[in-house]
Amino acid sequence: MITALLSDGYIWSIIRVSLYVSLTAIALSAVLSLPIALIVGVTEFRGKRLLNAIITTGMGFPSVVVGLLVLFAVSNQGPLGPLNLVFTPEAMILSQIVLAAPVITGISLSAIDSVDGGIRDAAYAMGGTRLDVAVVTIKEAKYGIATGILAGFGRAISEVGSVLIVGGNIVSDGSSYTRTLTTAIQLEARQGQFETALVLGAVLLVLVLSVNAIVIRLGSGGGRSR
Repeated sequence: MITALLSDGYIWSIIRVSLYVSLTAIALSAVLSLPIALIVGVTEFRGKRLLNAIITTGMGFPSVVVGLLVLFAVSNQGPLGPLNLVFTPEAMILSQIVLAAPVITGISLSAIDSVDGGIRDAAYAMGGTRLDVAVVTIKEAKYGIATGILAGFGRAISEVGSVLIVGGNIVSDGSSYTRTLTTAIQLEARQGQFETALVLGAVLLVLVLSVNAIVIRLGSGGGRSR
């Protein structure tokens, strides 16, 4: 039974959509988050405390509220209405960016804050530019930054509330269009299709455990490097 389910194109379409949405969201979140974490971590400016508070709050922001806000943004009345993103993978990516970016930013910021200020001072003393100092800082904080990115992926791939609201859990021609592992598990369990739900749950568990294992490995590597 399990072998038959694993060979089912429906199952693989769900896995493919889940990975596409979450990996894309994490890549874009990292591009947005790392410069913010670096700027907040190494510079002093007005409003820094407020920005730190916003990042911390965002790390625990309720997913259903994010889903509602993103749904409004992409609806016909919202600012992104002309893009026709309602119930599309792109809307799901947007919601996961909102959820994952604060996590990546917060953990990366902690890693950057832990870098010895003397390292940055030495880089400046050797004639380094701001870019050179930023590169040195990122190298020193690389394990923490990688942990932040993986933690963001863990939150994105296991998300259900916001992606259900903005994606609609849609299947087209027997394949997933906006149905992810989490929303499919919820639906299949509700319909009594426990075998399918368990297989999907096992796939999700393997993905989450793999991410956690990588995080632990990076943490151990970071500890040895220091």
